[in-house]
Amino acid sequence: MHYYTVLYKALHTMTSENAKQFFLMLLLTVIWTKALSQQQPIDSGLISAVNRVFNNTINNQRSSEPFNRGIGHIVTPVPISDAEPLANFQSISGRSQCNCVPYHMCDPTTNTVTEDGSFDGFGLIDLRFSRNDDPVCDHFLDVCCDGARVHNESLTPTPQEERSYRATGCGIRNVGGIDFNITGADDNEAGFGEFPWTVALLLADNLTYFCAGSLIHPRVVLTAAHCVNSLANNFIVRAGEWDTQTIKERLPYEEREVLSTIIHPNFNTRNVANDFALVIVNAPFTLGDHINVICLPSQNHMPREGTICYSSGWGKDVFGAEGRFSAIMKRVPLPIVEFNSCQTQLRATRLGPRFALDRSFICAGGQAGIDTCVGDGGAPLVCGIGLPNENRYHQSGIVAWGIGCKDAIPAAYAHVGSVRAWIDEQMLANGFDTSSYSPN
Repeated sequence: MHYYTVLYKALHTMTSENAKQFFLMLLLTVIWTKALSQQQPIDSGLISAVNRVFNNTINNQRSSEPFNRGIGHIVTPVPISDAEPLANFQSISGRSQCNCVPYHMCDPTTNTVTEDGSFDGFGLIDLRFSRNDDPVCDHFLDVCCDGARVHNESLTPTPQEERSYRATGCGIRNVGGIDFNITGADDNEAGFGEFPWTVALLLADNLTYFCAGSLIHPRVVLTAAHCVNSLANNFIVRAGEWDTQTIKERLPYEEREVLSTIIHPNFNTRNVANDFALVIVNAPFTLGDHINVICLPSQNHMPREGTICYSSGWGKDVFGAEGRFSAIMKRVPLPIVEFNSCQTQLRATRLGPRFALDRSFICAGGQAGIDTCVGDGGAPLVCGIGLPNENRYHQSGIVAWGIGCKDAIPAAYAHVGSVRAWIDEQMLANGFDTSSYSPN
């Protein structure tokens, strides 16, 4: 047997990569020394044998490199088109390289970046919303997507079987949100587009969030009078918002300037009784999956005691300076509390035994740890109506005031059913149809 073959087999029997490298370096030194001393060319057979073993050693090292990096190691990608990926990762699970792209640019059924504009993502993408995760992509709305190209436009989701029935008109809640599900949410985060009528009110000069409201017409917002009573229209309305810290959602938010504000004539600045206001914007919002109007109840309608209703907004998590505003819209489930029972519970607080709750309020909440808070002012309190599969809601209340936050004390909400006639009157006086907030 040729000694080159014996050498090749001997090298392959070594199990330690370090031993192989040491043996190869020693062997090459001997070979080069011999060649130089004898002025003879190095045998090509020996070179071939050495290269085969040495290349195998290097390849084995490269295959284990991702495990040495750890999850989340960013590698700058080499763009192959104008649509440059945000980041390029080598997966620790052994998958090929992938692009971190917004979720709506990746086909979740094939995990490839989509080129044809189709997207079938509802119920298939689970965003792990845990702050303790060690994600592959930096932002939780990005997904690790195989493929070399990134689609330049948002992809339109095709209807899912579980969403085949879609009611139309006002008050349609997208239960769980549109496009994707959230798993691991720990602070009552709402899904994207789940409450499409909820809008944010922002100061015009610096876009600071100060209150919420609800869309009852493409050009009209219902909110709390205490939010806008002294602002002189110097604010804007943003609809379709979800995560205030990103613009990675498939559907963008819209902003409108305020033309006028209508305050209820009986609004009391001392006890905020009749805490109702209408805000008229300069142009209609474009209604769609993530922007829609809420239904309103009939005059004097009172929600039943114990009914679970929902408030949505971006208010603080706790009362006081230490409280943090929510970056993502919250969904707060709240039971309706009977009026006299609510008044009794409020009298047991610092308000005292002589406190009288104004009849322009209803009450909800009272469960410790679950409550609306500072910054939720003007946000809608909505309760389900109609058939369960319609997921239709009307607005029973407006967040007004409470004693602290997340204590086991009900909070007061402006009673929308008590002013339905006034709202209709103002709408008609300003040339707006009232059918937008009337259930079909």
